[in-house]
Amino acid sequence: MTSDNPVADRLLTDARKKTARLESPALAKAALIVGILAVLASPISIAGWILGAVAVGMGVPGVQRPASAKQAKIAIVLGVAGILIGVFFFTWNMASR
Repeated sequence: MTSDNPVADRLLTDARKKTARLESPALAKAALIVGILAVLASPISIAGWILGAVAVGMGVPGVQRPASAKQAKIAIVLGVAGILIGVFFFTWNMASR
């Protein structure tokens, strides 16, 4: 697609790249994986907190993308669950000492 206006071609190419990046579900998939890891690592309190916060942080921008909103919402729920389970195990360890 070449025209006589190279500026218009460049702007069109940039717009297509941005649209393709916004429609990509990669961020939500990564957030979902980190959310699953947060739940699995939550018995180790600090790991659950950190991974849970990362999953929530990655899931929030993913909700704004229509192609990956469902995965991002699941990632946010898993991240919050990882944080809460981590808090439970931390409290339980402190109470048992």
